Amino acid sequence: MTKLVRLLALALLVPAVAQAQWAPYSDPRIPRRADGTPDLDGPPPRTADGKPDFTGVWQGYGTLGGTPAEPQPESDVPVAGFANVAQNMKEPLPLRPEYKALADARRAGGGKDNPEAQCLPMGIMQFHTQGAPRKFIQTPDLLVILYEASMGVRQIFLDGRHTPIEDPHPWWYGYSVGHWEGDTLVVVTKGLRDGEWLDIFGTPLTDAATYTERFRRVSYGRMEIDITVDDPKAYTAPWTVRVNQRIMPGQELIEFVCNENNRYFVRD
Repeated sequence: MTKLVRLLALALLVPAVAQAQWAPYSDPRIPRRADGTPDLDGPPPRTADGKPDFTGVWQGYGTLGGTPAEPQPESDVPVAGFANVAQNMKEPLPLRPEYKALADARRAGGGKDNPEAQCLPMGIMQFHTQGAPRKFIQTPDLLVILYEASMGVRQIFLDGRHTPIEDPHPWWYGYSVGHWEGDTLVVVTKGLRDGEWLDIFGTPLTDAATYTERFRRVSYGRMEIDITVDDPKAYTAPWTVRVNQRIMPGQELIEFVCNENNRYFVRD
């Protein structure tokens, strides 16, 4: 488990150190209470066409990013974990036998082959649960998510296009198309690469998978994302977890480059 411990330690340490390198910016658009503090319970901002605006820098509810931990909001949907995506589910994931064996083997290996440990993209689920900040940039036709962790970039198309029926090129983050259902942004992602890890333990995802994410900005300061994984190649049924995010008023991302002098891939 040595490499797993190292990986977790790096995930905890880097954002906490990095966050302190930027001075907070007093954004005049932040709603504030009478004492000048941000009103995180205020209503979510909206775009010119009346849709909830997800623009801003967000992070999870843990201790990363130099901010104190907060309890997760109450939920009837199990909250995903970074080390183990299913840690709060009442029943085990409905893995097919061969993929349960793969998950067990990865876990027994201490996460040493996790893509993130080799400076490769960690995939959508790990990006959701990883504690480093992420920045949402929303336009009417496109939502861009910049992840501080490994400097990941994701595009979600909102311009009415459809997911390609036959795309010979698989994507690390898939091909994401979104539409609005009231105040909920529903995003469907297909076209993923085979062999993805959903968490540090190695819960598998295949190229047959579809992610369906439901983004809701509950208040100015809180966003919840329900993620349904439908992967008939690896699972006998779809399953859903939740990720809670909180706003980081006045903060910005910094560089996080996993490249030079990387040594995680060296076998002990």
